[in-house]
Amino acid sequence: MTRVFSGVKPTGHLTLGNYLGAMRRWAALDQHESDALFCIVDLHALTVDHDPARVRRLSRQAATLLLAAGLDPKLCTVFVQSHVDEHARLSYLLECVATDGEMRRMIQYKEKAARERVRGGSVRLSLLTYPVLMAADILAYGTDQVPVGDDQTQHVELARDLAVRFNQRYGHTFVVPRATPPQVAARVMNLQDPTGKMGKSDGSGPGIVYLLDEPDVVRKKVMRAVTDSGREVVYDRAAQPGVANLLEILAACSGGNPSELSGVYESYGALKSATAEAVVEVLRPVQERHRELCADPGYVEGVLRDGAERARAMARPVVDAAYRAIGLLPASAATTAAAAADIAVTA
Repeated sequence: MTRVFSGVKPTGHLTLGNYLGAMRRWAALDQHESDALFCIVDLHALTVDHDPARVRRLSRQAATLLLAAGLDPKLCTVFVQSHVDEHARLSYLLECVATDGEMRRMIQYKEKAARERVRGGSVRLSLLTYPVLMAADILAYGTDQVPVGDDQTQHVELARDLAVRFNQRYGHTFVVPRATPPQVAARVMNLQDPTGKMGKSDGSGPGIVYLLDEPDVVRKKVMRAVTDSGREVVYDRAAQPGVANLLEILAACSGGNPSELSGVYESYGALKSATAEAVVEVLRPVQERHRELCADPGYVEGVLRDGAERARAMARPVVDAAYRAIGLLPASAATTAAAAADIAVTA
């Protein structure tokens, strides 16, 4: 089967955008059609200032929500990145293959570093190198496909480049992955700024619907969504991004078509009301299952423990092969040589 790897970074509460844009597809398609791994990439959350307790809390919450969204540990592997040492082991080897120029051209580093320089500060070194860790996440499992949006394609391209370069220099070791744009996923934009995506790390709370928002909170956020000048409900992403965003959310939740739905509603108020109720209904089963899982924390812990064991069994042979290929002495041989040297000195 085709192997697929996807990750969720615990830097904020998961949103409607995460669910409609990725998680729903993972549960409905990817875990059934491929050998799929879904990872809470907690090491990536350490690239910026963070509260350790919050990272742990969000990691557990993300794992619970992935299961609540329909991921079945009998069909896929769900685990936490830091529970599998092979990610960090391989990351250093790939740093020895990557170049400084490649890292400094990565868009997120350039943007965040520029903002910090304006403030008179600097970013952490891990922000520069984390794309290599992301490449290690992918390559450690012989991943064939990485379903990502446009904003993450650059990282998959780096993983491809590093895999090809390593294979050429040290012998064929890695599968060269490819990015696969989600075929049926929605791109959900911020309700208060429909030109920007609904990101979990965004500080604009009123514009973000979180998966665990209460129904009344969801309704209030959607009803206060920014729309556009004029009164006609038309699906035109360029001219009416606010209305287009609501139509796309409604279509994603109801299974309709944004263009066709635009002819159903005569006012922005009616569109907002319909969208709010559709979102509430989509989130209802996820929230109910989340409450059930929170009442049985031992189950989630068991899923993550078993998932880490399966992930480790997949990754270790690949990473061990990379260590041998790049020229590192196997641990068993090193131990034997050290023991023989000690015997010789004693004699």
